Amino acid sequence: MSQNISDTFAAQLQAMRADLLAQLRAQRGGRIGRAEAAAQAREEASDDWAQADAERDLAFALEERESAELVAIDEALKRVADGSYGLCVDCGVPIATARLHANPTAMRCVDCQGRLEKAGGGVSAPSL
Repeated sequence: MSQNISDTFAAQLQAMRADLLAQLRAQRGGRIGRAEAAAQAREEASDDWAQADAERDLAFALEERESAELVAIDEALKRVADGSYGLCVDCGVPIATARLHANPTAMRCVDCQGRLEKAGGGVSAPSL
């Protein structure tokens, strides 16, 4: 992959990372941690504890997914830095540029990702 294209994807990944970090901070109410945010949400909740618990569980699940996405972005940025970005981690062939535009954190070509999914290797959305 040319340096110019790698730079383009690096800028896109950096923007995604900044947006995601801002979103995580906003979900936490600024600088407070996860536990403090949960306690604050419980205090602000009405008498409907079941709904408050469900909302808290959903918020934690979303934060966990976003944290996994942040890890995938950081791993993609490491691949940009070491020159392996855009190459399938399994077979080493170039990943289609259209795939990288659709998902800049993609680690595998379509064929290898399909084999992984068929083998039951699971799919984490950020690393498609």
